[in-house]
Amino acid sequence: MWIDLAITLVKIFFILAVTVGFFAPILTWVERKQSAIMQDRIGANRADIMGFTALGLFHIMADGLKMFTKEDFIPQGANRLLHTLSPIIALIPAILTFAVVPFGGKYTMWGQEVNLVISDLDVGLLFVFAIASIATYGYVVAGWSSNNNWSLLGSMRTASQMISYEVAMGLTIVGVLMVYGSMQLTVIGAAQEDFWRWGFFMQPLGFLMFFAASIAENKRVPFDAPEAESELVAGYFTEYSGLKFGMFFMAEFIEMVTIGAIVTILFFGAWHIPFLSTATLISMFDFLGDSFANLIVMLIHVGVFFGKVTFFIFVQMIIRWTLPRFRYDQIMKLGWKILLPLSLANIVVTGIVILALN
Repeated sequence: MWIDLAITLVKIFFILAVTVGFFAPILTWVERKQSAIMQDRIGANRADIMGFTALGLFHIMADGLKMFTKEDFIPQGANRLLHTLSPIIALIPAILTFAVVPFGGKYTMWGQEVNLVISDLDVGLLFVFAIASIATYGYVVAGWSSNNNWSLLGSMRTASQMISYEVAMGLTIVGVLMVYGSMQLTVIGAAQEDFWRWGFFMQPLGFLMFFAASIAENKRVPFDAPEAESELVAGYFTEYSGLKFGMFFMAEFIEMVTIGAIVTILFFGAWHIPFLSTATLISMFDFLGDSFANLIVMLIHVGVFFGKVTFFIFVQMIIRWTLPRFRYDQIMKLGWKILLPLSLANIVVTGIVILALN
């Protein structure tokens, strides 16, 4: 019992360290540097310690220090309680979704089986959608409670956009559930040990639609109409400053990691290495003993998983700094008139193929 509790606490600490402690701050630097490289600029390089700039990485600490010390301004007429709660409501679901996301398989070490997921729910995928949808309330409440017309308009755009794309996004993964016969993310990940059974080959159209809908859910360019600076100042968080402002940005970056993780689990082989099964990998380290072999394979699988996640974060950044913003009517048309019918057609075709093969 105590061993299981200790293992669970280690997994929780690891996920928090990776998402909140590493990815969230480092992505603020990546956002600037990658855009600078694509636009033939230098990017962030001013913050230094004793003359060393470390490629601009010290800007991460400078930004954090600035947000912690900047005045927390609440406009006159705003609802103070909801104004304070909304960034928390937006941030917590982004972190909670990782409770059911496996970042490795099952390994036996020194008589103890270790399953690299915090909570292995039978309805793990449903949990991800249920928790992620709560973040919508944070964005909507932020705009309404700010007593600002631009913020309110941004929150209304957020509500309609996120609710619209949740429908399409949910339907795009039904084909994956039909193929693997489970909503348990560990089962879906384990089923992709064979390279040709990766979700990308089973559901190529489902992958493209899910990825597009996920970016729209995160309100990133080209779907950033709720924050359109040229129209709405900053949208729903116009009246936010300091740490609350930082929490909205942190939520956006953590959601990028979540998108990368879910896409990796559903479509790109989870923690598996192409053409190299877990049993083969363990046999390569048999000379170290079974427990140490499992330990090394576990570390390799964790590295492979987060390597794939990093790749999809990179793709999201490429899209962010390549495509122009869609008009709001184009965003709604894409969600309701293109993605939704295509996702329904994908379900029908998948069902026909499964019946024909059986």
